[in-house]
Order: sequence, then C-alpha cells, then structure tokens
Amino acid sequence: MAPTGPGGLRRLYGPEAETDPAGLYEKLRAEHGEVAPVLLHGDHRAWLVLGHGANITVMRTPSLFSRDSRLWNAFRSNEVPADSPLLPVVAWQPICVFADGDEHRRLRGALLDGLNGFDRRGIRRHVRRFTTDLVQVVGPTGRAELISQFAEHLPMLVMTKLLGMPDEYGPQLVTAARDLMKGTETAIASNEYVVAGLRRTIAIRRDNPGDDLTSRLLAHPAGLTEDEVMEHLRVVLLTANETTVNLIADSLKMVLTDPRFRAHLSGGQMTLGEALDQVLWDSPPMSLVAGRWATADTELGGQQVRAGDLLLLGLAAGNVDPVVRPDPAAPLYGNRSHLSFGAGPHECPGQDIGRHVAEAGIDILLTLLPDVRLAVPEEELTWSSAWISRHLTALPVEFTARDIEPDPVSVAEAEQAEARTEAEQTDAAVPASQVAESAGASDPTPPTPPAQRRSWWDVLTGVFRR
Repeated sequence: MAPTGPGGLRRLYGPEAETDPAGLYEKLRAEHGEVAPVLLHGDHRAWLVLGHGANITVMRTPSLFSRDSRLWNAFRSNEVPADSPLLPVVAWQPICVFADGDEHRRLRGALLDGLNGFDRRGIRRHVRRFTTDLVQVVGPTGRAELISQFAEHLPMLVMTKLLGMPDEYGPQLVTAARDLMKGTETAIASNEYVVAGLRRTIAIRRDNPGDDLTSRLLAHPAGLTEDEVMEHLRVVLLTANETTVNLIADSLKMVLTDPRFRAHLSGGQMTLGEALDQVLWDSPPMSLVAGRWATADTELGGQQVRAGDLLLLGLAAGNVDPVVRPDPAAPLYGNRSHLSFGAGPHECPGQDIGRHVAEAGIDILLTLLPDVRLAVPEEELTWSSAWISRHLTALPVEFTARDIEPDPVSVAEAEQAEARTEAEQTDAAVPASQVAESAGASDPTPPTPPAQRRSWWDVLTGVFRR
C-alpha cells in the first residue's frame, strides 16, 4: 500500500505508519506545521493535530471542537461502511466521551463518582493478588516474556474486579480488547464479544449488587439506562486496559534498559511515580485520540477546518513538540504537563487508577524478582503500531529461578470470589449460553457454559504453557 492516497495526503495506516509512526509525525510537522491533513482507513480525510498548544486548544474548546461524532461529514453523507474498522472507536455511543454540555456533566459525574469510590489500598490488593499469581507461573523457570505473560494480563484482570465481572473473563478479554483497539478486520466481532460479556455482568449485578463500578452506575441518582451503563463500562474497560498495558510495558522497558533510570530508582533519587511521568512524555500509552468534530468553520494551526471535519488529537506528536521540548533528551521527572491523559472537560477520568495499577504492578514485580534483567540486546526489541497506539512486541527477561509464595490474603480473596461467582452464575438473569450465541462463533471464543467453565487461573496458565 502506498504511503499516500487521494490528494497526495499521507495515510495513518499501512506500512509506513505502522513501521515508524514517530517519523511520520515529524514528516507531517515539517510539511504542514501544527495541524496536518491525513487519511484514515478507507481514505477518510481527517486533521492530525501535532502541536502541543493546538492540542490543548482543541481539548479545552468544546464549543468549537465537539465530541459528538454524529457531526462527522463522512457519517452524514453515508460514506462509512458498516464493517469499517473505525466504527468501534468513532461511532457515537450514549456515553460521556461523545457528549458535551449538560449531558456530558450528567454522565461524567456518574462515572467519576463510581471511579472515585475505589481506594488505593483496595486497588493495590487486587494488583498484589494478580501480580503474585502471574509471577508464580514464571518464577521457577528463571525466564519470562513480560508483555504476553504480565503487562497484557494485569490491567484486564484488575479491571474485571473493579467492574464486578466474573474472574474468568480476564484472560479472554485481553485478546478481544487488543484486537478491537488495533482496528483490524475482526474488530467488530471483538467488540460484540466485549459487549456480550458486559451485558451479562450487568444482569448479574442488577440482582446481586456489590462494591464495584457496575453496581454503582446502576444505582447512581443520575439515572443511567442499562445501555448507558454498558457503554460506560465498555469504554472504561477498553481504554484503561490499552493505556495501562502500554504504560507498564514501556516503563518496564525503561527500567531494564536505561541504567540511569534504574540507578536513580534503586537509589531513592526518583520515585516510580516520577519515572512513570517520564514515560508518559516519551511513550504515551495512546499515540492519538479520535477525536473531535468541528462545529463550525474555523482556523487552527494555520489550516482552514470545515464544520463536520474530524480532528485527531496527536498525543505522541504533541509531547515532542519542539516548542515545549526543545531538548527531547532532557529529563522530565514529575512534570505532568504532557498530553497523555488529555486536558479540559474530557480529561481521562480514570487516570489515577491506571497510574496506580501500573505503579503498584511494577513495584511488586521488582520486589518479587529483584534481579530481573533483559534477556536480549536492547536493539533486538521491536514494536508494532496501529493508528491509535504503539506496542512493545516482547520484553524477554531472565532472573534467578525461585518459587513465589502465594499471598495469604490473596488466596482467601480468590476463594471467596470463586464462591460468590458460582452463586451469581447460578442466579444470573442472562444464561451464559445466550451470551455466547449473541457474541457469535468468531474469535475470540465466547465464555464456556457454567458446567464446563474453568477458573480464570486454569485458563491463564493454560495460555502460558502452550
């Protein structure tokens, strides 16, 4: 596929965009300045916002740059096919992400109340349980691959607990969530799988409320409909997983490859939280966000933006804007003016939870495996890219082989959770077989019926030991 399409515009998909997205951003900056015209899948036109200041302007001016995707010219002219890989990301949904004004405040207020109900100690308990369990699998071998065996699983396992989902969903949702966010040809099927699992969770929590986000949204005085609850759970699950996986992966990579980082970290001169901020500047968990839609003809960064145009927030490009970072190599420990979590009324509501999961997970991992080290030369590490994010492909490590003792509190919690889950599955209003039928037969495979269901740990260790 050619790197350029109709009108000579550069594509944000295809070999060039996937091989070197940072290089593509700099080409666009050199050619167009702060705002560049680009093409998305299907050669739909959009504006990529590259400048740090221009991104802030778009984020903080909802009157001109709305989150309501129904304004998009391509939607209004029926140019987007039903199987477009863009749809799971840009199709309008009844959630705060696609709302402005009073409706946004109503929906976001409910979501913030639900998320703020979690305390750091409770989240760390979940992180400790799952980190310990994950490390137990690889501990005796002395080797691990920290992307597929740790980073890709920890956030989803923790999020299923916070959302009140049955434990066994975690390992299977990892595949579906990553596929959906890549915008592949199977993104629609993966989205249907995620939705089916969330609807079943809502049915369970409607009859068996608990101390979880699903129960809080169902009971919130804002009066969210079940569709609104499901869509908010979906966006929290997917964005929290995608961003936290990448944050953990890139932070571990820095710990293992940058001797100054690890020396500072172990010497107490820099906290892990400050280190995460450096990673958020250099490797934002999402390269760009789609998007904003212009409410009227306007000018931005020297470009004439038309009403109904789609704008993409270039988080990675904005974080290396020479105007704010004349020396990209200069450390930025503790500086949180990066764009990684957005700004303005749509700033990421779950950023504190994501940071805490990443920070606690890495801290516990390094405590359990204090001599962990990279098992290959740094130059052999590779990345894969999609239009909205960039992923470290693998992070092979080695360490002194050891048996990892289970945490007693984690064991007790796991046993209690399994007993509760069994009871909830028996009483659930929506049988698992119906969920599987609605999700379809395509991969990722829907959950097995209750009589055949294995525990999440059996599923997870089975994946690792193939």
